[in-house]
Amino acid sequence: MFTGLVEAIGRLESRVPVGVGARLRISTNLGPLVLGESIAVMGACLTVDAILAGGFEADASAETLAKTTLGRLPVGCPVHLERAMPVGGRLGGHIVSGHVDGVTRLVERRALGQAMDLAFSLDGSLARFVAQKGSVAIDGVSLTVNSVEPGRFHVVIVPHTQQATSLSLLAVGDWCNLEVDVLARYVARWLEVGRATEEKASDDTMLAKLASSGYL
Repeated sequence: MFTGLVEAIGRLESRVPVGVGARLRISTNLGPLVLGESIAVMGACLTVDAILAGGFEADASAETLAKTTLGRLPVGCPVHLERAMPVGGRLGGHIVSGHVDGVTRLVERRALGQAMDLAFSLDGSLARFVAQKGSVAIDGVSLTVNSVEPGRFHVVIVPHTQQATSLSLLAVGDWCNLEVDVLARYVARWLEVGRATEEKASDDTMLAKLASSGYL
């Protein structure tokens, strides 16, 4: 599990095809690293398979390459890195699994004082998981959804986030990894399955509890 708070910005040094997947080499001063530990690279959870001087190597499966931007990022580009949160650690962002749901494209950017308003495309299949004032992870960065419109949503990145991540370098048309809030996924799944298996009275009671807790 991750928090969406970027620890370091590394660099993609190489991407070598291995079967249907690829071997990624990442340079970073993040450490000390442990063989087999999980690291979120641009929001995608990867396993450290080799520790090198000044970095590490990890394998990306065909599914990871298809679902994320890791198969299309230019070699040499910066990448966000975060180690898994230790048990008892501070949850500074939100619960991020490192399982990217899909990719999203930056469709608009504008200055908002010292902050920056970024608008991203929103696929119809993921729209039900993205709510105003809810949480998303963009390239592994925990962000609050400022507003939602048909086919897009907005986030605002403050100066600290601009300095600590590479989000401020995004140009309109660039692709990013998107992970929706895991709590939203489970609530949606309960509504799909629970409502079909429980009586309406029980459903209404649970829905009222979810609404009073701010999930609906």
